[in-house]
Amino acid sequence: MRNVAKLGLFTVAALSLGACGKQDAAAPANSAAAGVDIVKIGQVSPLTGPISHLGKDVEFGAKLAIADLNAAGVAIGGKKVKFELVSEDDQGDPKIGTQVAQRLIDAGVVGVVGHLNSGTTIPASKIYSDAGIPQISPSATNPDYTNQGYKTTFRMIANDVQQGTALGQFAIDTLKAKTVAVVDDRTAYGQGLADEFAKAITAKGGTVVKREFTTNTATDFNAILTAIKGAQPDVVFYGGMDAQAGPMAKQMKRLGLKARLMGGDSMQTPEFIKLAGDAADGLYASACGLPRDKMPGFADFNTRFKASFNTEIQVFSPYAYDAVRVLVDAMQRAGSSDPKKYLAEVGKTRYSGVTGKVSFDARGDINNGAVTVYQVKNGSWQMVSTVGGA
Repeated sequence: MRNVAKLGLFTVAALSLGACGKQDAAAPANSAAAGVDIVKIGQVSPLTGPISHLGKDVEFGAKLAIADLNAAGVAIGGKKVKFELVSEDDQGDPKIGTQVAQRLIDAGVVGVVGHLNSGTTIPASKIYSDAGIPQISPSATNPDYTNQGYKTTFRMIANDVQQGTALGQFAIDTLKAKTVAVVDDRTAYGQGLADEFAKAITAKGGTVVKREFTTNTATDFNAILTAIKGAQPDVVFYGGMDAQAGPMAKQMKRLGLKARLMGGDSMQTPEFIKLAGDAADGLYASACGLPRDKMPGFADFNTRFKASFNTEIQVFSPYAYDAVRVLVDAMQRAGSSDPKKYLAEVGKTRYSGVTGKVSFDARGDINNGAVTVYQVKNGSWQMVSTVGGA
């Protein structure tokens, strides 16, 4: 994604206090009254606003992981623990993203799953890095996130270079496009993905005939699309979220623009199809990851997700689920939930999860990140092809 901004946090419960307000010297650190250690895992995503459906998708994935861990009775360092999820709403706003990150750090968090958007994930990552807290984004794709050199940043999906390249090659090789128009929403996610797509088109011998810009709150694209129509491109690529891509598809159809619309993972959602209506049919978008029928744990996850939350998966919940499990797996291998002790283990991860095999390179990017291209057919996304993957 996507800005598309994403992540969760582990915090430790306050020490038991005596009647006079002082710590009970006999009580073990980080323990609850019943003698079970409490480990709080944070999750940050936009839970309100136009892309709240994506934020809640991430939150639900993390919630399901917490429920499964507690049902399994996980122990860390020989001590049984109880996990609690603390969710924060960053509204997809970089300033709010840093505020909620600091709030969670101040509360004593020991790990993060989030943020959703690249634009919130990147500025928040410095706060987590300064605190030595592992951060795993289930959805942020801008390469700058892991290129900063922080030892605390990890990514569950392919980045924009991989995704933009795959989409550009698909447009040229499969759709036989010779000319494209590129539009982005000026966010870290949208612009980053659009830039990589444009590079791939040029590298393959295609031509970018129009480059236009909008915002991540716009709903009227008629002026942009009218200008694009005059250039007669074979493909229009949109770098941004489904909240804008849906109306854009409708307006393209209304204007009689013959070009096929393409987008990235934040367009490849059920919500996009709802927003675009009959204009969605035949359009293309990618998702970072294997097709769902190739994910080893997806069928069971999907059944339990729907039963728990009475809604369908959007995009990122399986990656949020695995991100929580990866953090806990690292804690178990380190024998501690202290970030100073388990952070190094996150980078050594070799975990088989719902989404497939999870391991990270030296920057924190997932190894062998797959990119799958989909097309809308008969009101649903159908897999077309996959590049990469374990």
